[in-house]
Amino acid sequence: MKLTMNQKLIDSLITIVQSLSDEERQIFEQKLFFDDSLVTTQDIMNLAQKSHSFDFLKDEPDIYTLEDGEPI
Repeated sequence: MKLTMNQKLIDSLITIVQSLSDEERQIFEQKLFFDDSLVTTQDIMNLAQKSHSFDFLKDEPDIYTLEDGEPI
């Protein structure tokens, strides 16, 4: 069976990954499987704060408290 260029590359990568220490392999896996398309809650909070979209609420009275309603 003739190996394609990609197969040779894959085999080389596997050899390299297998030669890594456990710590290095963990770092590699974190980078490899990182999905930067996920937006975090913190990202949304930062966007809302920096965009000033909710600045109008500063002038609104505080009509609700933590005692209002039932906890979820």
